[in-house]
Amino acid sequence: MIEWFKSKTQPAIGQFVFAHGAGAGSDSDFMQNMATLLSEQGIDVGLFDFEYMQIAKQTNKRRPPERAPKLLSYYEQVLSQAQPNLPLFIGGKSMGGRMASILACSTEHPVLGVLAFGYPFHPPGKPEKLRTDHFADIACPFLVLQGERDTFGTREELATLPMPKQPQYIWLTDGDHSLKPRKKSGVTELQNRETAALGAVEFIQKCVDLNLEGNQ
Repeated sequence: MIEWFKSKTQPAIGQFVFAHGAGAGSDSDFMQNMATLLSEQGIDVGLFDFEYMQIAKQTNKRRPPERAPKLLSYYEQVLSQAQPNLPLFIGGKSMGGRMASILACSTEHPVLGVLAFGYPFHPPGKPEKLRTDHFADIACPFLVLQGERDTFGTREELATLPMPKQPQYIWLTDGDHSLKPRKKSGVTELQNRETAALGAVEFIQKCVDLNLEGNQ
């Protein structure tokens, strides 16, 4: 069920069970590349496909995501395959990040932090339909790695939108919903991905350190 990406050069400081977005599965370029970048920095990354995506691949026909309760139930099952001796982090790309942030409010697994790459704060063009009500119930640290011009929540919008609790942010220069910048920005897509990966690793390291201090 889980495909693990592990460092060949250093012991892991934590594990990240990484859920895909609505339209592309764990084999997408973004998921594979981000998993590789994170694993090179000492994070064991576990990729998986939700059930609807597994069926889509088997039948070679696109399918819409299942409703949130089914996605969350499957994600919870996946977490039962997490490595027992490594600090656990969950998150995802877009929809996967949203599901992880909701799951963190109720899961019995010991999640130390949540990471969302391109969080879908609202449907494009509909900032009044915020998907942030549960933020106040996320007990662990929550990091959002967001492109500055993401139509699901731009940097300018999110500075003004009311939320019950603000996550931590890392802003990717001129990035869209997949963190991709325009050529005129002077930044490449790979640079934004590398920046996101480094920020994610720093966040994970801080959470691990805080947890160790709290248990001493």
